[in-house]
Amino acid sequence: MAWGLDSSSCTSCVKLLKELARQGRTIVCTIHQPSATLFQLFDQVYVLAAGNCLYQGGAEKLVPFLDDVGFPCPKFHNPADYIIELACGEYGVDKVDEMIKATNNGKSLTYFNEPEMLTNTLTYLRIGVNVITGLMLGTLYWRAGIDGSKVIDNYNLLFSILMHHMISTMMLTILTFPAEISILIKEHFNRWYSLKMYYVSVTLVDIPLSVLCCFMFTTIIYYMTEQPPEMIRFGMFFVSSLLVVFVAQSFGLMIGAYFNVVNGTFLGPTLSVPMMMFAGFGVSLRDLPTFLYWGSYISYLRFGLEGIVGAVYGLNRGILDCPEDKYCHYKYPKKFLEDIAVKADQFDNDVIALILFLFILRITAYVVLRYKLMAVR
Repeated sequence: MAWGLDSSSCTSCVKLLKELARQGRTIVCTIHQPSATLFQLFDQVYVLAAGNCLYQGGAEKLVPFLDDVGFPCPKFHNPADYIIELACGEYGVDKVDEMIKATNNGKSLTYFNEPEMLTNTLTYLRIGVNVITGLMLGTLYWRAGIDGSKVIDNYNLLFSILMHHMISTMMLTILTFPAEISILIKEHFNRWYSLKMYYVSVTLVDIPLSVLCCFMFTTIIYYMTEQPPEMIRFGMFFVSSLLVVFVAQSFGLMIGAYFNVVNGTFLGPTLSVPMMMFAGFGVSLRDLPTFLYWGSYISYLRFGLEGIVGAVYGLNRGILDCPEDKYCHYKYPKKFLEDIAVKADQFDNDVIALILFLFILRITAYVVLRYKLMAVR
């Protein structure tokens, strides 16, 4: 800041910048001969001399630091002026060298000093939504997994799980990704990074959080509804759910890469309707008209539903518990699988199909994104 502001205006400007920084923004500036009062407003100070750091830390810690390194600031002297005089060599070049040696240059950030995520609110929302929705569904379908009289209810639960994964993940991507496009256009054409590196980072950076949210959601529902307590079944259930999450995210990425938020918000749910129609829920795949059966092969929900239904009712599951006062039409899991026309031994094929969907949609989203950048150029 060296544009000739008076002391009062400069102080007001720095206070405004400090307020913006408190709102989650990173503010970096240089300042020319600040007053002692103005200097104390800065959270972090970084002093350079000949490309080396003389001091790095809070403004209020500068005077104690100078005392520790043997260059005490004179009384009634502005610490900012004094450190600048030292940096310029007015007290001798040897003192500059001593201060450089006394300062740890090039140190790495510790875990506790790493910057917080700017998207922490959205991160907490994603975790919260998955936990709350999991608890709600778990309460609504309490113990449906072992009750032979609630097989249809449990089937509805399994489809609801896939709907949650599809809608929440796809819509989140559609709503957030278009906002990054304008930034990408500027930074990509400035050659700060290639589109490939950007796309790889976008793909990888969300994996840990997606896995965490899906795992928490799956664990809560699986044990509250008392699905089969076997690790192999839980693993199949989780893998199918996670792949649906990744495919839905890729689908949202493809839409968000080309359309704005308004159009994407309309197209996302609209294009998802056929996915639900051909998933085999409501109308089994066996009862689909011949001329519409092809639709089941383009519905990733179909393969996700087969995967989790096979995990719960496949693998030669035994007879389900049946209350004495109720009729349990589907206490034999094989009977239920036959009626909904689901083959319980297709888990490997379902996983392969979902992975193919994932790769195809990711590649398509990349091509769409590259086309959009070329169109802007």
